[in-house]
Amino acid sequence: MSQITTHILDTSKGKPASGVTVVLYSGNDAWAEIARGATNNDGRVTDLLRKDSLLETGIYKLRFETKDYFEKQHIITFYPFVEIVFDVQDNEHYHVPLLLNPFGYSTYRGS
Repeated sequence: MSQITTHILDTSKGKPASGVTVVLYSGNDAWAEIARGATNNDGRVTDLLRKDSLLETGIYKLRFETKDYFEKQHIITFYPFVEIVFDVQDNEHYHVPLLLNPFGYSTYRGS
């Protein structure tokens, strides 16, 4: 399993959000893209990083391209994208879920 995984639940539907582009960046002030993927039919990105890849400690950001997801459904959204910034402090698994609807979102550190 990748060191960083994510999933998106569309809380307005109570279903996974599939086909959402997710980009992983490293850095603090100057962000550098290090991986890119898309959510599957279960709303998950499980292979964002290779299984044997370990990130250095530091600050990372996941960017979720939410506007495209909602536009495909002809739904207006307030958030064209969502960015979640987090601190990797060791080589543990980091699961960063996104609970999403057109006018709100929340996240937490999952397992």
